[in-house]
Amino acid sequence: MTFEKKWWQTAVAYQIYPRSYQDSNGDGIGDIKGITSRLDYLKKLGITAIWLSPVYTSPMDDNGYDISDYEGIASIFGDMAAMDELLSEADKRGIKLIMDLVVNHTSDEHAWFVEAKKSKDNPFRDYYIWRDQPNNLTSAFSGSAWQLDEASGQYYLHLFSKKQPDLNWENGKVRKAIYDMMNFWIDKGVGGFRMDVIDLIGKVPDQEITGNGPKLHDYLHEMNQATFGNKDLLTVGETWGATPEIAKLYSAPERQELSMIFQFEHISLSHEPENPKWDVITLDKTKFKAVISKWQTDLAVGEGWNSLFWNNHDLPRAISIWGNDQGYRIKSAKSFAILFHFMRGTPFIYQGEEIGMTNYPFETIDQVKDIESLNMYAERIAQGYSPEDIMASIRAVGRDNARTPMQWDATSSAGFTTGTPWLAVNHNYTEINVAAALEDPDSIFYTYQKLIALRKQNDWIIYGDYQLLPTSENIFAYLRKYKGKKYLVVVNFSDEYEQFNTHLVKAADIMSNGSIPESLLDITLSPWDAFVVVVE
Repeated sequence: MTFEKKWWQTAVAYQIYPRSYQDSNGDGIGDIKGITSRLDYLKKLGITAIWLSPVYTSPMDDNGYDISDYEGIASIFGDMAAMDELLSEADKRGIKLIMDLVVNHTSDEHAWFVEAKKSKDNPFRDYYIWRDQPNNLTSAFSGSAWQLDEASGQYYLHLFSKKQPDLNWENGKVRKAIYDMMNFWIDKGVGGFRMDVIDLIGKVPDQEITGNGPKLHDYLHEMNQATFGNKDLLTVGETWGATPEIAKLYSAPERQELSMIFQFEHISLSHEPENPKWDVITLDKTKFKAVISKWQTDLAVGEGWNSLFWNNHDLPRAISIWGNDQGYRIKSAKSFAILFHFMRGTPFIYQGEEIGMTNYPFETIDQVKDIESLNMYAERIAQGYSPEDIMASIRAVGRDNARTPMQWDATSSAGFTTGTPWLAVNHNYTEINVAAALEDPDSIFYTYQKLIALRKQNDWIIYGDYQLLPTSENIFAYLRKYKGKKYLVVVNFSDEYEQFNTHLVKAADIMSNGSIPESLLDITLSPWDAFVVVVE
């Protein structure tokens, strides 16, 4: 199949959660000027693009994912002048800025909703979804998805917080207003958009359909044509319910929707399918290998595009939940990086991943700031769960694990702020920080730097075929094949010593997180060993 090569196929993106990245003014909250001050660090890492979590004007009920003005900047993060400077300075370093687009819902303080609440016949009423009676739809943040507006006696839909009313995408005026806003940012020079819970915009509430609604792809094609379609931008949709077949609908080039998606099938293996994420189970590595491999083989080049990620602002630190963040922290972090960065797709690194940051040891609920965790705590206390069990779940998978401040150095508050940080810095910052990583030539940082450079230089990583190799459960080994050459990636995904054997013959070394065996016959892998070689 012939296809057009795109810059984002060789790119590596880096997600910044601005509240937690770098504070420039001592108020304890990361900001835009703080991000700009760290661009040289990101250039050294080698990334192509920054995915910036929302910095728009917001009451911050859900840390900026509740937007009250899409064309304004939240004062805690700075102003539009700071934003323009970030765009300009990133561009000078060859880094594109991917804005977080949150258009399933707004804040209840957005001018549209303020107007909509005034009366049933207000021109903005139909910008949102109102019903005389609620149905059984539930909020992702616990409880009913319907909130009574006492003034009018009607209920409005909120699939997230009650301060995040859902937009009515069936209204053409809503869609046009959103496209106009996107073009505002495109004209400013952004490199694309990450689209928050975009699979929900086609919802049919009366049928209790939320994800993958019947008009979803019509809306995305219309958006493409009205905004970024003729621009060379990276667009990635957050799509929790996607399969490879659904991914093709979003990202096949001829459909003119998005560049790629975030799918979460591997992330969902942390709990039973019918249970909430809080009920954590041990990772089934056989299932994990099957899921990852399915996305490599079933989404062929030219049919669509996937992203590769372990972490984001909503997820626990992968090395804490699936790796070993104690005795094998450095080695398991490197093995995670090597495993994914030799696969096809666009890798997204989450801030701190490149230095091996870990989950935070939350002990009591007063240490937690995340609305999802706080709501779950209240709900489960009412259901009779013990505080100890609930806190164990939050320690494992609570969203604040990813949101503790970036650890820059061993000084007070890890160099994140001169003030009091909005969320506590992880106690391990004196050992785990950027300054220490940059001084150690064998650090996790330099493994990521090398992986990013290899992706830019080697088409086989981008376009090659993929084949999972049969191994013991704890070993993840695969072949990439491209233009007559073969490349072998082997990772021991465990704390155990494991036997690995293949009749493939090593032709050249590429990289490892330790040593590379001379022969591939009957080798013993130490815990978390990972290596990549050319074979014949």
